[in-house]
Amino acid sequence: MAISSLNRLSSQFNRLPSLSPFTKSLLIRSSSKVADRIVKLSAIDPDGQKREIVGLSGQTLLKALTNNGLIDPASHRLEEIEACSAECEVNIAEEWLEKLPPRSYDEEYVLKRNSRTRVLNKHSRLGCQVVLTQDLQGVELGVVTLSHATMIQQTKASR
Repeated sequence: MAISSLNRLSSQFNRLPSLSPFTKSLLIRSSSKVADRIVKLSAIDPDGQKREIVGLSGQTLLKALTNNGLIDPASHRLEEIEACSAECEVNIAEEWLEKLPPRSYDEEYVLKRNSRTRVLNKHSRLGCQVVLTQDLQGVELGVVTLSHATMIQQTKASR
């Protein structure tokens, strides 16, 4: 009974817009077994290699990508939007976009602020703002790093 109450409470917290994704992830983390929380994802790294990665429900996408070596942990030390430099930007596959909540105003602002070198599209999301859920089991995404995007632009400019 206590576990079902905790699960119900955590789902109510998850719906509150005033809580940050990081705070929501902390609430969800404490409410279930690890095996029940596993979320498997497919990620294309900046070199074009497809990698299967594992995250946990309630964890941010940034945490899963960092734990699997796709994003350097030093490039993004905090999971709060105010500290975000868009180093955790990912492109979500079209068929998965509707399973994600819409971008917040702050996320949209950070993406636009840091999109001077490339076109912002509807697939762009910040890994620090996407909280993994079981609905995202099998999600396909591409990891974009600013340094990689800058390298591509410099290569095109030198031709």
